Amino acid sequence: MDTLFYAANRERFLNSLITGSLMGVLVFSQTIFVNPPIFADNLKLARMSSPSSAIDTGQIKDKILNEFSMETRAKNFDEKIKKKYPNAAITDVDSGVKHIKLTKYYDRRPVRINVVEIDLKLADDFELKPALSSTSNNLKSRRTITTIAKNSNSIVAINGTYFKPQTGVPLGTLMIDGKMYTGPVYDRVAMGIFDKSFDMARVQFDSRLKASKSSVKVDNINQPRMLSTHVIAYSNDWGKTSPASPKYGFQIAIKDNKVTAASYSSLPIPDGGYVIVGPAKVLRPIAFEKKVEFEIATSPDWKNVKHIISGGPYLVKDSEVFVDMTAQKLGAVGGKNPRTAIGYTTDNDMIMVAVDGREGSSVGMTLMQLAGFMKSLGCVNAMNLDGGGSTVMYVDGRVVNSPQVRGGITLSNALVLSRKG
Repeated sequence: MDTLFYAANRERFLNSLITGSLMGVLVFSQTIFVNPPIFADNLKLARMSSPSSAIDTGQIKDKILNEFSMETRAKNFDEKIKKKYPNAAITDVDSGVKHIKLTKYYDRRPVRINVVEIDLKLADDFELKPALSSTSNNLKSRRTITTIAKNSNSIVAINGTYFKPQTGVPLGTLMIDGKMYTGPVYDRVAMGIFDKSFDMARVQFDSRLKASKSSVKVDNINQPRMLSTHVIAYSNDWGKTSPASPKYGFQIAIKDNKVTAASYSSLPIPDGGYVIVGPAKVLRPIAFEKKVEFEIATSPDWKNVKHIISGGPYLVKDSEVFVDMTAQKLGAVGGKNPRTAIGYTTDNDMIMVAVDGREGSSVGMTLMQLAGFMKSLGCVNAMNLDGGGSTVMYVDGRVVNSPQVRGGITLSNALVLSRKG
């Protein structure tokens, strides 16, 4: 008999049983409270029967059903994982968190794969989110995955989005707890993490610097300059001062919606404010405005999104293999290599994957092979993250894959499953 059908029938039966039992208790209690026998504790019974201490059958029923449904969900999750990974080594990390180790063969060559699959409803004590390497949120920082995981009180972590090797600044959209740290690069794909769901799309920066007489499009935040015509905002997370102006460039410092300084050269970044850098002909008029407002937004407009992490290219889109490497200007990430990927299923289970490569015992995957693998795991959407030497996975206190550098290279950021609070 189908397990889910059996569980649903059990739950319906339990619901009826609990309702009937609680109704019986309620009728009996009302009988003895309304027509109590004559004995010395009548006053105590009268106090017990007052409205303030009435039996809330709804709360009791919901609590019992919730405990039962979570138990059923946990059993179904166990069975689903065993069926999905029949020849793998499966470890329970925590409630709703499974670590799976397996080896697959492509063209008769072995590939070692580590997978973490998470039912976030069962793993209710944890939150999936990006984490920067610096505890002070300084973008120009790099640390090992183990350090990032321990600093964020995490039981699972994988390397995150691409970053500039020389400085550690993330290259692509990164939002943590509703705060935008860096903007998109080349319109690449990103995953939005909401309170109870996920979304995936190619994200663009859609922000403006508004004043009473003018409005300026801001092309990015805390990212290296691509074109001299771009207008880019820099916050304290970038550092103490803004980068140099482009040719014919200009800078204005803004704090509390007021211009505090203007210059053709670098400026100190105000605490809690920004320095906007771009062409002088665009920004100079703003310098004389009494009030300015910097509005940060993305397209698509993900309302109520908590976190965003970017990568590229897509691997799975709407349940179909979809690798848009050329469109996202990722021509250098082809071939068989170590790989990191994330995706989610129709019921919002999160899947995190680390593939070992560049060695005889594990040759790595092409992007098409990785895309096929993510689809086989049931991902409705999936994307590639930074790979190669960056690929590393941490589970329950240790690195579980075999990165080229023992323990993994130092990273700019990671995607972590951290304990709430």
